[in-house]
Amino acid sequence: MMRKYLIIISFLFLLNQVKAQQYGLFNTKTMFDGFENPAQKTFVLDSSRKYASNFFLPYFGLNAINKGNEDIMHNLISTGNLSVRDIPIGTNKLNNIYQNTNIYLFNFKIFKSYKYHKEIGFSWQLRTDLHAKYTNESLAVLDDYNRFINNSPINPFNNSGYGQSYHQFSLAYRENYTKKLAFGIKLSLLSGISYNNLKITNSAIRTEPGNDRVALSLRGTYKASFLEAKNLETNDLIPTFKNPGVALSFGTTYTSKNGIIIIANIKDLGVIRWSKSSYTSNFDNMLNPAIIPEYNNPDAPPLTPKQQDQKIKNQITDIVKNNVVNKSFYTLINAKADFLISKTYSFYTPSIIASKNLFYNGGDVAIVNKFHYSDFSISAIPIYNFNNLFLFGMQGMYQTPNFEFFMGSDNLLKTTRTAYAAIKTDSSPKSGYNGASFYMGLGIKFGYTVEHPQNSSYIPGLDDQDSSFFKRIFSIFSKKR
Repeated sequence: MMRKYLIIISFLFLLNQVKAQQYGLFNTKTMFDGFENPAQKTFVLDSSRKYASNFFLPYFGLNAINKGNEDIMHNLISTGNLSVRDIPIGTNKLNNIYQNTNIYLFNFKIFKSYKYHKEIGFSWQLRTDLHAKYTNESLAVLDDYNRFINNSPINPFNNSGYGQSYHQFSLAYRENYTKKLAFGIKLSLLSGISYNNLKITNSAIRTEPGNDRVALSLRGTYKASFLEAKNLETNDLIPTFKNPGVALSFGTTYTSKNGIIIIANIKDLGVIRWSKSSYTSNFDNMLNPAIIPEYNNPDAPPLTPKQQDQKIKNQITDIVKNNVVNKSFYTLINAKADFLISKTYSFYTPSIIASKNLFYNGGDVAIVNKFHYSDFSISAIPIYNFNNLFLFGMQGMYQTPNFEFFMGSDNLLKTTRTAYAAIKTDSSPKSGYNGASFYMGLGIKFGYTVEHPQNSSYIPGLDDQDSSFFKRIFSIFSKKR
């Protein structure tokens, strides 16, 4: 039955985004905070050691949501069986799948200079983004095409979506501009792994009673780095820069006299150029529908459901392949604009965060309620996603100046329900969308202690020749004016 699930995904992307960002880690001075919000400090004077790294230990975040056909997907999760026999067709209902992954395979930060509190960091990330809209008919036709006899819904297969994965190698730099104001920048080199983008604008499936004639018509566009999943190999995960790209993140932090902290960022403003061996297709057989021969031979034995699945899938793939050409193309990665405002009251730190995708649909508003005691903290995080979704996250953290460990979920209630259904095979009907989210990380600082000049005979960067990078940049622009 898992094969049927793979067929559904292959239909959505011709077999070749909720975008929560671990908001509980914002304004925590973790390495995640320092790389994702590039103006943020990671080191604490007189306490932290000079170097910080995750040493290839887990440092990642995963999110996935399916909105629509909740009972069907819940049953698939809990039992491994996919049953769409009773799914309604002809309603023009669109369902949504969102998924994103952000894995820091390796990160490393250095306290560069006491003057201006300069920090420099290097990171290697693995990123994925997926957002797909699919119709009920896309599932129903793979289960039993006979449901479409005498019933021809309008545009039954008008699906759309994209999936993109890539490596991101980054150099991050931050410094204090004044005692209250800081700037940071993150420059990234990208290596694309895979890309799929499907948009069907018109579609039809027609059958005639008696002789089971089946004709399929599709019109749309398709771009991909590969045609079929079987063409993907393990070597494709290795960063070769066959599909190169660049990205830029920059941000600022400001701390007022009364302790209010403001963080603002533009993140992952970037593009990937997919190689000339990639595929593009503008397909349109609306005036010449594709006939599936095996369905139209009255002397042939009836097709089994598995054979029906395969023939429909093959026909969809053939429609695209007949119009495919090898061609390079460019894609944008999911850039965002973030804004945070926060203030600490004794053991309680509330933060309001707004995040908006710049080139793709989606965004979030989150309220982080952090309660801390000694080196421990726990955060409760209600989130409203602009795709009309409500999430509730929780995070636990143990953090000292030289050690950090955190674990959490941006969607705790749905994650718990999904995990319970998978473990206990609980297939009873549930309300609301299906989703799961989990993140964790561990970082260690080492080397000699970064001490204040009054406490040490040597401080890196305490030199009359040391100057501010951002002051030099801003002075260049001011002279031009």
